Amino acid sequence: MILAAVLTATMSDKPDLDEVTKFDKSKLKKTETQEKNPLPTKETIEQEKAAS
Repeated sequence: MILAAVLTATMSDKPDLDEVTKFDKSKLKKTETQEKNPLPTKETIEQEKAAS
């Protein structure tokens, strides 16, 4: 209980600019992004129109 009170007392609403200036982009990992719900192609749209 006492530890939680100390932690909340030291935290503030303002961001710690020290951490932002020391941020190292080289530690980030490269990822491949993939669309979860890609848009249909023109061919797919035409096939659906023809089917209905």
